[in-house]
Amino acid sequence: MPVLCLIANPNDSELDPALAAAIAGQTGGELNWLNHAIACEIIEPKSTDALDIARQIIGQRRVDAAIVPTEQRRKQILIADMDSTMIEQECIDELAAALGIKEQVAEITDRAMRGELDFGQALDTRVALLKGLERKVVEQVRREQITLMPGGRALVQTMKAYGAYTSLVSGGFTLFAEYFAKRIGFDEAVANVLEFDGEQLTGTVTKPIVDKDTKRERLVALAAERNLQLSQTIAVGDGANDLDMIRIAGFGVAMHAKPAVAAEAGIRIDHGDLTALLYLQGYSDEEIVR
Repeated sequence: MPVLCLIANPNDSELDPALAAAIAGQTGGELNWLNHAIACEIIEPKSTDALDIARQIIGQRRVDAAIVPTEQRRKQILIADMDSTMIEQECIDELAAALGIKEQVAEITDRAMRGELDFGQALDTRVALLKGLERKVVEQVRREQITLMPGGRALVQTMKAYGAYTSLVSGGFTLFAEYFAKRIGFDEAVANVLEFDGEQLTGTVTKPIVDKDTKRERLVALAAERNLQLSQTIAVGDGANDLDMIRIAGFGVAMHAKPAVAAEAGIRIDHGDLTALLYLQGYSDEEIVR
């Protein structure tokens, strides 16, 4: 049985009862609010093109729409990207800023996330530019320049409270991934290891690197370890190196993603925060752990 989800950003909602009622009136189905003026669902819409109808009625309003099945709707594994997904920045760009080369590095990062460059080669090129950066500066950037994406802790803590396993798998670096995974509450973190000579970066990372294959393989392995089907998983990311895991997950979510990624993902969230992933799974506001 399909469900049409309508989700807005909690801090800037344009989802009101009139809009929800207008969409339900055109698609058919039972309207149910998960969080008033932030998220609702239209259960079993009668129209076969309910998503297109919803998006046409939404127009330019900052409201996301997605169709999900009710079967196995609440997922038992969450696998998430870190940079620009669970945190608001790209860590490597902020490290480059400490050396005065952020613009140069950020351009490479953006092209890699769009799928225009080979991820491994782009990573090596950018890390080489960081050679000589001191560990204490890396830790300062981590402490002062990185902020958590809104809704991330609620997402992870709620899914864990209902029995899910949560994994942060990043093409970034363990110095950041392990630190923020602990702050957010993930069960595990997988990322690349920056290499040091004493207290300075060598400009290299330990091989093999964590890339799109690693992310997909970790999702498959986690499902196998826990005797779950891939349909019982949810994956979220924003870049081209996330697409392989997004494609095979039960719910594959492109979160504020690059256009090419959003176009290929089964679900796209352009406006909501990370609690949108809970509403997709049918959690109501009362069930969310904050």
